[in-house]
Amino acid sequence: MKNKIIRMLLLALLAGGGFSCKDDLVYSDLVQDRRPAVPVTFPGTTTFGFNPYITSSLAAGGAIQFTLSIPASSGRTIKEITKVVGGATGINVGTLNTATATTAFNTAPIPGNGTTAVFTTTIAAVKTKYPTVSIVPAALPNFTEIQFLFLVTLDDGTQIVPEPVRVRVVA
Repeated sequence: MKNKIIRMLLLALLAGGGFSCKDDLVYSDLVQDRRPAVPVTFPGTTTFGFNPYITSSLAAGGAIQFTLSIPASSGRTIKEITKVVGGATGINVGTLNTATATTAFNTAPIPGNGTTAVFTTTIAAVKTKYPTVSIVPAALPNFTEIQFLFLVTLDDGTQIVPEPVRVRVVA
């Protein structure tokens, strides 16, 4: 009988403890989404729940072109793509932050045009800049990927790092 009473008390405490915490929907900085006030999108890319990507064929010359766009309703314009880093799919914001004039893909800022800016290059140029990055499509899934990260500067000096974008390299 004594064990039953103790178990009932413990069960009541456990149930009461579950209702005693207030969920104010305020979480630490580590678990919050960091969405910029002005979102950058990549028109013309494809995504299936992951980073946007385009497909480029080695046989067709390997052209790469990403258009970066911000909403016209934001009241801002893109001043420039300040910095671009490329490489294998393991690059991250730390790679972008530590990139120097010799390790960044672009040697000078790429000017914006209103609410858009266009980054254009080729797979051959990526291979020249980053010789250790493989551009040979794997047997399965019949492609390999190159990733790019951009640092975008708006007309008011705000800097935004949009999500990474990828190029699927096919034969």
